[in-house]
Amino acid sequence: MQFLAKSHENYKELVWRLAKTDFKLRYHQSVLGYFWAILKPLLMFTILNFVFSTLFHLGGVNNPYYPLELLTGLLMFNFFSEGTMTGMMSLVSKAQLVTKIYVPRWTIVLGSTMNALFVFCMNLIVLVLFFFIYQKIPTLSGIIMFLVYAILLYILIIAFSFLTAPFFVRFRDLSMIWEVFLSVLMYLAPIVYPLSLVPERFRQIFLLNPLAFIINFSKQGLISNNFTSGWHFLTLLLSVIIVFAVSFLIFKKSEKKVAEFI
Repeated sequence: MQFLAKSHENYKELVWRLAKTDFKLRYHQSVLGYFWAILKPLLMFTILNFVFSTLFHLGGVNNPYYPLELLTGLLMFNFFSEGTMTGMMSLVSKAQLVTKIYVPRWTIVLGSTMNALFVFCMNLIVLVLFFFIYQKIPTLSGIIMFLVYAILLYILIIAFSFLTAPFFVRFRDLSMIWEVFLSVLMYLAPIVYPLSLVPERFRQIFLLNPLAFIINFSKQGLISNNFTSGWHFLTLLLSVIIVFAVSFLIFKKSEKKVAEFI
């Protein structure tokens, strides 16, 4: 038991060190440094907010909190986008660790996804600031559910990374395909538009997409204190757990041949 506890601590330390190293290297020698983690989503938010709020009139009197909805959706989507991309490419980007020394492969994948988690946590500071500017105070239940959805989203990121990282070693085109797919996902999720604009007969189909479900009810919980039913949430939770378990099993079977193809 003592040996297992020590191994567990060693793995946690390894994951933490990998994550910190990635995060530091990412902004190393850049003029603005860590500010880029906040600046990137803010620039995208400014452009999209101008286009859809000013030109398409999605904000205004009818929806005074549209900027908050847009920013919340963007931060969640950027978290997913960045996390899945870095997780997918984690084994290739850490090729020296894979081929020259032995470390559990899952620690490399997890450490890489934590880089996106750090950025997401920094962006939450911006989100809090915008809620303060718009004088909107979320309820405690809304904040709790937002954090729960963020955790579920991170689990999906890890699951996707476990599933794709071993295959990316052999099929580098996966990153190009996923970039295109992410562009499609952005407009299939209610980020720049509210779900209410989707025809009612299609809304349930939209919400079958876990990313759309999480983003929609993250926004609704924070801004409108509106939550999904317990049954729908339980379905999402079980789905995420099953996807994670299956992806980890696939990863464990695939990781043995990873070093041969790097």
